[in-house]
Amino acid sequence: MKIAIIGCRGIPAKYGGFETFAQGLTENLVKNGYDVTVSCEHEPLQSRKDNYMGAKLEYFPVKPPKNYFLRKIYENLSDIYFLIKLSRKHQLIYFLGIEVGMFLFIPKILNRKSQVLVNIDGVMWQRSKFNLLERWLLKINHDMATVFADKIIVDAQAMKNYVDKKYLDKTSYLSYGIDVPKRVTWNGESLKLLKTYTSIEISPGDYYLVVARLEPENNIHIIIDAFIQAEISIPLVIVGDFTSEDYKEEIEAIAEECTQPGVIFLGSIYNQKLLDMLRQNCCAYIHGHSVGGTNPSLLEAAISRNIIIAHDNQFNREVCGTSAVYFKNEIELSRKMKSVYKHQQSYLKLKDDVYYRVKNNYLWDRITEGYLSLFQIINEEFITHREMDYDQKDEA
Repeated sequence: MKIAIIGCRGIPAKYGGFETFAQGLTENLVKNGYDVTVSCEHEPLQSRKDNYMGAKLEYFPVKPPKNYFLRKIYENLSDIYFLIKLSRKHQLIYFLGIEVGMFLFIPKILNRKSQVLVNIDGVMWQRSKFNLLERWLLKINHDMATVFADKIIVDAQAMKNYVDKKYLDKTSYLSYGIDVPKRVTWNGESLKLLKTYTSIEISPGDYYLVVARLEPENNIHIIIDAFIQAEISIPLVIVGDFTSEDYKEEIEAIAEECTQPGVIFLGSIYNQKLLDMLRQNCCAYIHGHSVGGTNPSLLEAAISRNIIIAHDNQFNREVCGTSAVYFKNEIELSRKMKSVYKHQQSYLKLKDDVYYRVKNNYLWDRITEGYLSLFQIINEEFITHREMDYDQKDEA
């Protein structure tokens, strides 16, 4: 059975959650003997790789625009292009996201024996970064994706609440996977190599950390407001890029009100060793995500043995349970940031609790077993349908 993974920007991962997930899943499927192809956004010919860890890579032929709105259209066109191109030769199409859910009928037209899986991600239509028209279209695409898909994947149990009851029988819970990272020795010199390097000193154990896309539903504004109110004498380090110029201006204006040492924006970091170093040495990790499913950055913070201060919602509680500190607004967050800073010894047990909780439930070995079981069922259905076709031909 040949598998095509469509809907991420490509592997090896350089961007966000779906790319990290696609890389991990691909590596584990190839190890188990599967023939995997992954769609990738445009790369110059000289930069392209034909394969990654044994998986084939297919590239979109058009360069992405720099404008954020045009890029979203570009990504939708890319997804439709790969649905058309890869459906003919692959028995299983695994689509990540719901942005072009109304087009998931394409594989059935081009290859009636194909099976379509869709990972419905988070509650996209509730994200404030989208206007009303975009939210309406996202909700329609979500609904259509659940109609056209043969199997629906949710990465958090709570996401089943957003699947129509008549499609729950074809819905499976399979989360993101995580590996236990190696311990990274602190090296402050490596931070100086970043283009965003700041003269404000970042010392091990003496900074709060955020790793996220910098957008409203991740509550970056609330985190910075709370940090200002807490009046803590260590910096707030933020890793990630803005997706909106308006939001960037709003956040930078808030950050300017911070007294020293203030907020440090490091931009996106794709060096995994450097990210692990920052995670493993922070005073605490602040997770503001509010409308997604299971988020990879939360898993990575947990497996790094962090004290986690997370936005209080069903998705974050599903991952961390009672092994994290929660907040609903900037007042609560400010109070808890100050408490963790002043009484860190009182919260140390949470580090081990959340580490073992994630290790027991989200390691790639466990997640891969779930996918292999699901694919075995799909493969048996595929063989059964093929044998039925042969029988019908013999009768004819």
